[in-house]
Amino acid sequence: MPGSPYTDLDRPPLSAARLRRALVTPYGPWNRLELRAETGSTNADAAEAAQAGEPEGLIVVAERQTAGRGRRGRVWQSPPRAGIATSVLLRPGEAVPERGWPAAPATAYGWLPLLAGVALVEAVAHLAELDAVLKWPNDLLVDGAKCAGILAEAVPGASPAQPPAVVLGIGLNVTLRADELPENPTGLPATSLQLAGAAATDRDPLLRALLRAVADWYDRWRTAGGDAETSGLREAYVANCATIGLPVRVLLPAGEELTGTATGVDADGQLLVDTATGPRRLAAGDVLHLR
Repeated sequence: MPGSPYTDLDRPPLSAARLRRALVTPYGPWNRLELRAETGSTNADAAEAAQAGEPEGLIVVAERQTAGRGRRGRVWQSPPRAGIATSVLLRPGEAVPERGWPAAPATAYGWLPLLAGVALVEAVAHLAELDAVLKWPNDLLVDGAKCAGILAEAVPGASPAQPPAVVLGIGLNVTLRADELPENPTGLPATSLQLAGAAATDRDPLLRALLRAVADWYDRWRTAGGDAETSGLREAYVANCATIGLPVRVLLPAGEELTGTATGVDADGQLLVDTATGPRRLAAGDVLHLR
């Protein structure tokens, strides 16, 4: 049947009902899941919901994105059902007494995309059985090629007194074939779980594992008041970050470049780089691993 989601047997459709039963529970942070056959950007959809007053816990999943968003305004498309494209709506600045979550300070929000990176590594390692690592801040690499990316965006509150929400978007290449891979403007090659020889490429359990890992780390981080050290998040991130210890070239948002050796990640999630002119702390930038 032309246009049927079952015409490509390697790419079966997701089931909203099954995902809701697995993920939307009284005891977890996820309270609503929207599955869309196609959308421009799951991040844009979740941000729109946040602006309309949607509470924390919304999951938006798309079978196909036509205008997925990345860092520095990059846009890309994905083939239908070839990957995971999901965004979640978080409100870390609001206390949740029944969960024992104090409000997290806005200065700690920079850890959220790194938190998602740790969750993604765990899910891919557990189900796909691949040795995945992170390139700071939150690109997932398999055999030196990019397999996933993460984008966190702040959404202003309805009033100056309301803390901003955070939309956390994750895009994972699952069954993309070689001729479908996106081009990376920084020159880093792309891959997919299937091309990398994953033990499993079923998106349903992968998505469940990913969102459960995000929920677990978010609970630890929120319980610790947004403290990455106390929650164990910083230790887990450093253990999975391949950037640390390597010579790097960093393309900064303003167009500046610097080179040096990445030596660690500080308490705010910033990359520490020793350069010829002294140490630098970087809050954002495109990192290239040098050999």
